Amino acid sequence: MARHYWLMKSEPSIFSVQDLAKKPRRTASWDGVRNYQARNHMMAMKKGDGVLFYHSSDDPVGVAGIALVVKEAYPDHTARDRKSEYYDPKATEEKPRWFMVDVRWEATFPDLVTLDSLRRNPKLRGMLILRKGNRLSVTPVTASQFAAVRAMGKPSAA
Repeated sequence: MARHYWLMKSEPSIFSVQDLAKKPRRTASWDGVRNYQARNHMMAMKKGDGVLFYHSSDDPVGVAGIALVVKEAYPDHTARDRKSEYYDPKATEEKPRWFMVDVRWEATFPDLVTLDSLRRNPKLRGMLILRKGNRLSVTPVTASQFAAVRAMGKPSAA
């Protein structure tokens, strides 16, 4: 049983839940987070925490599946890679500034749980993704919110 729960956003044209499911061991690093509050959420993640995998910047947007944190926060190497779009000249080996976690695919929802359907579910009132102006790529969710979204998604393992 997970200790904590999170919602992590990714643009499906860049990295989707289906892409995660195709990775070796169905595991990938979640890199490129460049917001301090989202980074702090990542640093609070623990091995075994549940993740709602949210597809953003698409039409429609919503939760596409579930993942599990399998490696806790460690320095994001893309911050020090001059060729990376996530390069940060202020990040050093001694003071990395940015971190990433590894997540493993757990399930893909047969149908996207859209943002509109999340808004209509009274069990999800107060969920950070539903707050106007929230653009964080990583946010905490409660155990009851995680369970409600999971039930809405009716996940199937492939």
